[in-house]
Amino acid sequence: MTERRYGMTVHQLAVRRRPTAEGRRRLTRDEFSRRSGVHPELLRRFVALGLVQTVPEPGGEPRFPPGQLAAIARIERLRRGLGLNYAAIGLVCELLDRIQELEGRLRERSS
Repeated sequence: MTERRYGMTVHQLAVRRRPTAEGRRRLTRDEFSRRSGVHPELLRRFVALGLVQTVPEPGGEPRFPPGQLAAIARIERLRRGLGLNYAAIGLVCELLDRIQELEGRLRERSS
């Protein structure tokens, strides 16, 4: 990214960090269910509704990135805090993600 500051051109390079072993390791449905505290059947429902993302593995069984544990926490906060059903939670999550994306763009433009 290139920008001008105080009459000078500033070049910023994107730094890519190597994922840690934990970040690369994807969890099985049972591992993910155990770590998130969500019953495997409810987890299947979350995947079907698009609330939780999976990554297909060569063996065919979907795996869960550890980062999706945060998605489960957000789903549970919305369900408990606002009493929303899971379909409504999907909409709220999409809107929250969109707001975060737009705020990020605003920050980029203002800096």
